Amino acid sequence: MSQLENNLPLQVSSFVGREREIARVGELLADHRLLTLTGPGGSGKTRLALAVASEVLGGFEDGVWLVELASLSDPDLVPQTVASVLGVREVPGSPLADSLCLHLGSRGVLLVLDNCEHLVGACATLAEALLHSCPNLRILATSREALGVAGESLFAVPPLSLPDPRRLPALESLPRYEATRLFVERAAALKHDFSLTTGNAMAVAQVCYRLDGIPLAIELAAARVRVLSVEQISSRLDDSFRLLTGGSRSALAHQRTLRTAMDWSHDLLSEEERAMLRRLSVFAGGFKLEAAETVGEGEGIEGGEVLDLLSTLVDKSLVLFEEQDEEARYRLLETVRQYGQEKLEESGEAGKARSRHAAWNLALAEEAEPELKGARQLMWLERLEGEHDNLRAAMRWLLGEGESERVARLGWALWLFWWIRGFFSEGRGWMEEALAKGGAMPASARAKTLFVAGTMATGQADFRSAEPLLEESLGSFRGLGDKRGAAYALGSIGIAAIGQGQQGRAIALHEESADLFLEVGDNWAAATEFCFSAAGYFKRGDHVRAQQLAERGLALARETGDRAGTSAALYILATVAHASEDHERASGLFEEGLELTAEVGDQANVAYCLEGLATVAASEGGVERAARLWGAAEALLEEIEATAYPHAPDPSVHEARVSAARSQLDDAAWEAAWAEGRAMTPEEAIEYALEPPAMPEEETTPTDYPAGLSAREVEVLRLVAQGMTNPRIAEALFISPRTVDAHMRSVYHKTGSSTRVEASHFASEHNL
Repeated sequence: MSQLENNLPLQVSSFVGREREIARVGELLADHRLLTLTGPGGSGKTRLALAVASEVLGGFEDGVWLVELASLSDPDLVPQTVASVLGVREVPGSPLADSLCLHLGSRGVLLVLDNCEHLVGACATLAEALLHSCPNLRILATSREALGVAGESLFAVPPLSLPDPRRLPALESLPRYEATRLFVERAAALKHDFSLTTGNAMAVAQVCYRLDGIPLAIELAAARVRVLSVEQISSRLDDSFRLLTGGSRSALAHQRTLRTAMDWSHDLLSEEERAMLRRLSVFAGGFKLEAAETVGEGEGIEGGEVLDLLSTLVDKSLVLFEEQDEEARYRLLETVRQYGQEKLEESGEAGKARSRHAAWNLALAEEAEPELKGARQLMWLERLEGEHDNLRAAMRWLLGEGESERVARLGWALWLFWWIRGFFSEGRGWMEEALAKGGAMPASARAKTLFVAGTMATGQADFRSAEPLLEESLGSFRGLGDKRGAAYALGSIGIAAIGQGQQGRAIALHEESADLFLEVGDNWAAATEFCFSAAGYFKRGDHVRAQQLAERGLALARETGDRAGTSAALYILATVAHASEDHERASGLFEEGLELTAEVGDQANVAYCLEGLATVAASEGGVERAARLWGAAEALLEEIEATAYPHAPDPSVHEARVSAARSQLDDAAWEAAWAEGRAMTPEEAIEYALEPPAMPEEETTPTDYPAGLSAREVEVLRLVAQGMTNPRIAEALFISPRTVDAHMRSVYHKTGSSTRVEASHFASEHNL
């Protein structure tokens, strides 16, 4: 991880005041490994935590990571959410907390756990485990109550400083009070000619005083300056307090004050705005406009009105707007979301709103399902990751409503996302719950649910549990005449067979699966099965058959645009090339595979490609480079488990290669190089692996091409000579622009060229 690596969000509004609090929290964090910021909703715990995290960023060499828990409802998903933020995959048969401990190890990391109050037990358990195992970890938590962990330090977030209207200071002194400054800044942002004057100073002070300096309540009040004067805002607040408390301001607790501000702000909304706010409360973790339109329309609101209503709620600080990847995204603060959910339940619309929310998520997942197998795979993986909290909320509601068929459809659409991103336990848990509650689940839905549950179990390397689920799924698909479903089940049974050392059976299963996929026209899945079969043949020593099948799988994967499938095929072809001592071809194939699998986020295959490149380096005499790459791969594989990958190298062969390389170097140099590799982050290891190794003084490896050019370099050079740019070459050869750049650097070095024109002239002279 780089020194300033973090996922802290960019704040779209200024952070007012809190200088003393930021300094004090920073001091406490330096002295305590677990610090919890406590306070009621709306008191500014999250903003203070983010401000402190930004201040101390430079002090944590391995990064500051925000884990947002507000949208989570299942305590069991707390470790999974932390793992997702840190990029840690599940280890089959091992608690995810153990994998997190192993990943963090001695790294200097600050973990910010935001909104823990509804998951206190799970947060406390995880925090205790991490702090016990990771000596350089610090945790900054926000919660309405303490976590209750030994060694925890607490900081109660105070209200903003505010003036006393009974002894109002001079006008020029009012902005020194944080509450006043916040009101004025937020009001001026909405009404540009707003300023603090002698005429409105008393009213501003009264608003801040009545709202007890609670940041969220002040922002809600300030949002009203577009339609009300400050005096009107003050008088209406006064009426609300009297109505609630009978005029006794001393009876107001902090939380009741916020509730009053929420009620008052809600009462000022139109009926349509109120309906929109409560319907939006079904979203977890944010939403886009099209999702809001699906959930918000109906019962008096037309689809075309949603954007206008959303805009007014943003203006009134009830909905937050942020821009992500040049696209608008919205969210509700947790306090506002909880308030909206209360109103939703009171309205009697909850069932309809949640049903529309589930329908939107199901449609999104089913739209993503074919895209995950094509050229837009990476984009859709990221899209689903961004909507994961909403997908979880939809799944939970559908299970609660007994909607077994829609649960099966959602799982069938998401299983590949779960597989690639390592959500094995979660996916299996959803599907097993669906099977337990399924009752009269339709046969097709049950077959799909069994398949997903079994496939997730293979991802956990729980092959004994997976097989019965998959065998039942296979029988059901065959009984229904569903050849595509049967092919999927056969393929997963094949993975389970590989995991149990049954290579011959696995090959037969994968070949039968590939034939069925071709019969139904599913080239993406057929490509995957060809690669699985090729891996089996390679391990049995039939390299010719392995290459034939891998090349067929590669052609189909490239045809569909599947990065993951392409990478798997390239890996197998690289191992075949290396076995044939074609080291240059093997290295090029491993590099292409490494880039593709890194883009997809499959860390196991990243590690295998690193191991492959290490083997090639050792074969060519680059023993120290090999040691670094093997060390980096080892460190990565310690954080994940790859037993379910059919092309994983045989451990005994791997050990023999490492032992042979080690014998060529003295112990001190070997240990130093290995340690350097282990210390690399995955990103650093990938960058190192893709750097061309230092060139020897003289070219010693003869080739069929002039200047020692490789076949791939000639292929790239020919396209350069045709006038193609690097991005176009990358698209034509189905490799990344970065790989093209690396090939061109090597071409320049070998041909003595320094420009594309000179390189093209060399190609012409040598009839390339």
